[in-house]
Amino acid sequence: MSRFLLGFILAIVLMPIGALAWFEFGNVPVAVADKPFPYERQITSVPLHARIDREMLSAPIQPTEDNLVAGAHIYSDKCAFCHGYHGQKSAIGANMFPDAPPLWEAHHDGKVVGVSDDPPGETYWKVYNGIRLTGMPSYKTQLSDAEMWQVTILLANADKPLPPAALQILHAATPATPGAPAAKAK
Repeated sequence: MSRFLLGFILAIVLMPIGALAWFEFGNVPVAVADKPFPYERQITSVPLHARIDREMLSAPIQPTEDNLVAGAHIYSDKCAFCHGYHGQKSAIGANMFPDAPPLWEAHHDGKVVGVSDDPPGETYWKVYNGIRLTGMPSYKTQLSDAEMWQVTILLANADKPLPPAALQILHAATPATPGAPAAKAK
């Protein structure tokens, strides 16, 4: 019994030292091209979804034509660089880790487009707060609350027919460089 107890105590002491050495000697996969560490997706997604579920708000605006067109302008200016345009993938989004999801493509089942199956409050939370370790920035200092809701409502309706003016913006030729004026549709 005493050997078991000694082995147990040594394991408790050596495991944290081994983990610290793994971190200190640069063995943690931190480059985009690195293979994810075991259970990385579960370790990061469980607390993310718990926090979103706890803090999610209800949408205070409706998907009117004005809101959808305004959302398309914001999307073109702030989001398309990483997430792509309608029918056009981003050149940079697939080279991020994790990938920046293409928000205008249907999922594998063909029914859901982008994040249209997520509650609008979840998308708003992600736009407002950003997501650590993903490249998704927080826009709370870049956009007004109304603008964040407009782009959220646009994305929530990505699987529905959109007004022609919004589609024209979303079919732009090239994604805008962040901070640059949005590309004009032809």
